[in-house]
Amino acid sequence: MGAAFGWGLLAASSLVIGAIAALLVRIEVRVIGLIMGFGAGVLISAISFDLVEEAVDKGPDQWAPLLGIFAGCGAFFGGDWLISRKGGAERKDSGGAQEDGSPLAIVLGTVLDGIPESLVIGLTIVEGGAVGTAYLAAVFISNLPEAISSTAGLVASGWRKSRILWMWIAIALVSGLASLLGYSLFQDASPNTVAFVLTFAAGGILAMLAETMMPEAYEHGGKLVGIATTLGFAIAFGIHQLD
Repeated sequence: MGAAFGWGLLAASSLVIGAIAALLVRIEVRVIGLIMGFGAGVLISAISFDLVEEAVDKGPDQWAPLLGIFAGCGAFFGGDWLISRKGGAERKDSGGAQEDGSPLAIVLGTVLDGIPESLVIGLTIVEGGAVGTAYLAAVFISNLPEAISSTAGLVASGWRKSRILWMWIAIALVSGLASLLGYSLFQDASPNTVAFVLTFAAGGILAMLAETMMPEAYEHGGKLVGIATTLGFAIAFGIHQLD
């Protein structure tokens, strides 16, 4: 159980690393957009090969992966809608649009983005006895642009640096707990349950990419974001092939 928490915390530690980088170095908005595009490509690869393909390989009934994808998408959509109404809609914006948002909603929105990823880390330990290297790398890499972008926006909107840093540390700890939860809940899970959970995470992450991360990436990075996204996908796919 301790390993599940530790691996989840390690994957989320890149949130803290990205925040520190953004606090120490002023990063141009265009660069942040390209980094976000790269992270989106990494996550698309993880969805394709480490979540959906893995779910299908479990040999579940046909309904389980489809139900999981739509349930994950619906859960993210509903949670994001509620959080946006409370002031957390611009949590990934690097230009300071968080100024009019609720601090609690911004924090909850960021947690919502990361929980599906962390649950799967614990589940992969249950399934294989060890965390999947490719998926862990994908989560770690994709967290960096999210933290950099959000931190830059929070600084621009007037948040204290110490407050920002403690926020990311708390979110990293919550991610570790979510990984532990994933490990604890699915010890004796059936193939249908495993497939559902994997694709639930896939649906949630895919909805997050479409609603928040990729629009922000294109807004700030321009047309070059397509190249950055392809590069992120290719690198993550290469890691998957080596795993």
